[in-house]
Amino acid sequence: MSAAASGPNPDGSVAKLIEIAEKPTFGQRLISWASRPPGRLYIPACGVVGLVLLFEDSVPAGHLPTFAIGLAGGLLLAGMGALRLGIALAVARPMIRYYWLRWVSAPVIAAVVLGLAVADVPLQTRLQASADALMDLRESTGDLTTIPLNGQRAGMYALRSISVSGDVTHYAVEGSGLFAPGGLAYSTEEIPEGVFVPGQGSKIYEHVSGDWYVWVDH
Repeated sequence: MSAAASGPNPDGSVAKLIEIAEKPTFGQRLISWASRPPGRLYIPACGVVGLVLLFEDSVPAGHLPTFAIGLAGGLLLAGMGALRLGIALAVARPMIRYYWLRWVSAPVIAAVVLGLAVADVPLQTRLQASADALMDLRESTGDLTTIPLNGQRAGMYALRSISVSGDVTHYAVEGSGLFAPGGLAYSTEEIPEGVFVPGQGSKIYEHVSGDWYVWVDH
């Protein structure tokens, strides 16, 4: 019989040790997870959710699918971040100080997204990039009351229809509005905000910039 056959089996010994070793508890696993700095998946996920919310804010009156995804993803990531930070503050403060840049990345992303959304930067930027194309479309349609467009693009927006009501031109944007249809409106005359305007049906307006407004059909 050879020495290899009769000698001890290192692989078997290691397997036996692994088998009898205590498995970490859920609490130990949680502490181990929280002690590691955010990265790899968490920070990119925060960036993706931030971009989804910025896209939602660039659509007149909002965009329901991206709003739902962004809200659910944001709440999940915020909850995970708060839990992780709380545990890390209790058991791994040196790791927070050493990897401080990773720890502050998610709050910085959230602050930037919130600031841009509050300032209406996504909507104003997308509207400015599309304004010339929207005005060209208005001039080509003349004074007809309503023209269905079936998703035709004008600048960075896909439109359901364009209509003229008095001095106001309405652009119905595909997918716009969280709970009611919405879109953009152009008027050289000032439109009252937040109230029903005589002759404009059930639409309520909010000023964006210049002669441009957002409308929502209530």
